[in-house]
Amino acid sequence: MHDFQYRQSELCCEEVPLARIAKEIGTPCYVYSHATLVRHFRAFDGAFHTVPHIVAFAMKANSNLAVLRLMAREGSGADIVSAGELYRALQAGIPPTKIVFAGVGKSREEIRYALATDILMFNVESSDELRTLDEVAAEMGRRARVALRINPDIDPKTHPYISTGLKKSKFGISADRALDEFKLASSLPHIEVVGVHKHIGSQLTDLSPFVDSLKKVLTLVEALRAQGTDIRYINIGGGLGITYDDETPPHPDDLSAAISPLVKDLKCVLIMEPGRVIVGNAGILLTRVLYTKEGDAKRFVIVDAAMNDLIRPSLYGAYHEIRPVHETSRAKIVTVDVVGPVCESGDFLAKDRAMPDARPGDLLAVMSAGAYGFTMASNYNSRPRVPEVMVRGGEIHVVRAREEYADLVRGEVIPEFLR
Repeated sequence: MHDFQYRQSELCCEEVPLARIAKEIGTPCYVYSHATLVRHFRAFDGAFHTVPHIVAFAMKANSNLAVLRLMAREGSGADIVSAGELYRALQAGIPPTKIVFAGVGKSREEIRYALATDILMFNVESSDELRTLDEVAAEMGRRARVALRINPDIDPKTHPYISTGLKKSKFGISADRALDEFKLASSLPHIEVVGVHKHIGSQLTDLSPFVDSLKKVLTLVEALRAQGTDIRYINIGGGLGITYDDETPPHPDDLSAAISPLVKDLKCVLIMEPGRVIVGNAGILLTRVLYTKEGDAKRFVIVDAAMNDLIRPSLYGAYHEIRPVHETSRAKIVTVDVVGPVCESGDFLAKDRAMPDARPGDLLAVMSAGAYGFTMASNYNSRPRVPEVMVRGGEIHVVRAREEYADLVRGEVIPEFLR
C-alpha cells in the first residue's frame, strides 16, 4: 500500500497534488511519501517482534539523508557497501552499533574508516578479505567483528543481474568451504567471529528460497557451535520483493511466519537488510511530456526524464507502471514507447506500453521508483541530476536540490598547458 492516489481525478502524494510539485519544483523530480516510508518500515520491523533483531536498511536502495534520518528515527540500522554510504549513515544519525558493512571489494581505507567508527560488523566475502581485515585491525590495535557471507547455491528465482546466491555469483563463500573459512577466521588474532551472513538476491516474490537458504545456514551454525565458535548474529540479508506490475510478493508477516520459528530458540540476534520493500513503492519519478512522435513502426512519447535518471528499465528491462497525473475517462488508450532525451537507443522508461494518450505538457508519474532510482542516477549526456522531494501530509520538502550546470564541472581542472 502506498500514498499516491487520485483525488478528484488528480494524482496526489498524500495531500499534495503532483501538479503542484511540478509547478513549484519543476520536472523531472523524485517524490517520496513520508507516510508510506514510515508505514512500510514499521510493517517490516513489527513483523519480527517475537525475535531479537536488527533491521539494517539497505542503503543502496535509497541513500537520501532525509530518508536515512527517518529510518534512524524509526530505530533502523544500515547495510552499507562503501565508505561513502558509511559517511551518509553517520551523517543521518544511524548508530554505528547497527551498521553492517557488506561487499566483495572493501579497500584498506574503507576498512580503516569502518574500524575507527566501530561499526557492528563486516560481512566478509573471501579469505583474502579476512587476512586484509586482520592486517588493518592489527595496525590500528583493534579487533574486527565479522560475519562470513555464505553462498548457499539457492536459486532466488529473480532477474539474473540481481541474483546473488548461486555458485556462479561473485558474492559470498561457497557453503562447501564455509567451515574451513571459519577456522581461518578464528585463527586470526585481530578477527572476532560473531555471525553468519547470507543474501541470495533481490525482488524475491517466493518465500521458499528464503527458507531453503536459511536452513542451510542453520546447519552451518550448528556445526560451528559444535566446534566452539560462538555465533551471536544470523544475518538473513534482504530481497523481499514489491509489486511493480502483477507480482504478488509475500507480506513481511508471511516472511516472519516462515523463518521466525526456525531461529527463535537459537539465542541469536537476527539481522535483516530490507531496502526495496520499504522504499520502492514509497517514491515516484515525476516527468513531463515534451513531444510525441509518430514513427513508421511506433508511436513515441518523449519525456524530460531519461535513463540517466531511472536506469532500471534500460538496465534490467524492468517494468514501472506509468500513470497520468490528470486522469480522464475520455483519453483513448494507445500503445507507445516512453523515451527520454538521452542519445541512446536504450533510453526508455517503457516499451510497447498501452496507456492513455499523452500530449506535450502532460505530467506522468513513473511509479515504484523509490528504490534504485536516484541512487543509480548519473550525469550522462551532462544532464544535471534531478531533485528529490519528501511529502509529509500537505507539506513539500526539497530534500535534495536540483543540480546546476556548475555542478557538472565541479572538481574538473583544465591543465596549464591547455590554457
